[in-house]
Amino acid sequence: MTATTGPLPMVLREVLVLREAAEPPEDPTVSDDPATWTADQAVAALYTAQWAPLVRLAAPLTGDASVAEEVVQDAFVALHRRWPRLSDPAAASGYLRTSVVNGARSAVRHRGVQERHRPAGPAEPAGPEERAMRSSEDAVVLAALRDLPRRQQEVLVLRYYADASEQEIATTLGISRGAVKSHAHRGLAALRVALENIREVAP
Repeated sequence: MTATTGPLPMVLREVLVLREAAEPPEDPTVSDDPATWTADQAVAALYTAQWAPLVRLAAPLTGDASVAEEVVQDAFVALHRRWPRLSDPAAASGYLRTSVVNGARSAVRHRGVQERHRPAGPAEPAGPEERAMRSSEDAVVLAALRDLPRRQQEVLVLRYYADASEQEIATTLGISRGAVKSHAHRGLAALRVALENIREVAP
């Protein structure tokens, strides 16, 4: 199995371990051509390269580091199941990015429903990751970013956190490149105003 920078999430590790136990070992030489990869090889190789960038993409969209990791984990599990049916395995990175954005949307919607029906109570103490996020200068930007309309938020996060091109953003969100430019322009303008307002009221 391809080494990673950290342990595989439990559900992915179980998928690969179960398959390794049921099948003879494969040739350790993995082709550079994704079209020849098995689902296991695809998940292992893409996890190594894409896990951290995808979590960085999901974190601003969800506002929660642990939820971001769950969203990315779900995207890899879905890719593993879908791999034999992918029409273009070389586009797997784009598939993962789209899955993460969609998963983040679902997570935010689900949290909104929970919060609307949750009785008022004392706020839960922040975990270490959340405290670190709040203590950084990026926390101000993230707070302003999450107040933007969803589409503007997604475009800016894909562009500046995932370093995606206009075409990649358009493909991920299912919109035109012109719409990407428009949302980015309006989003940056609104973000600039929001940050100026925050600085004006900051002590």
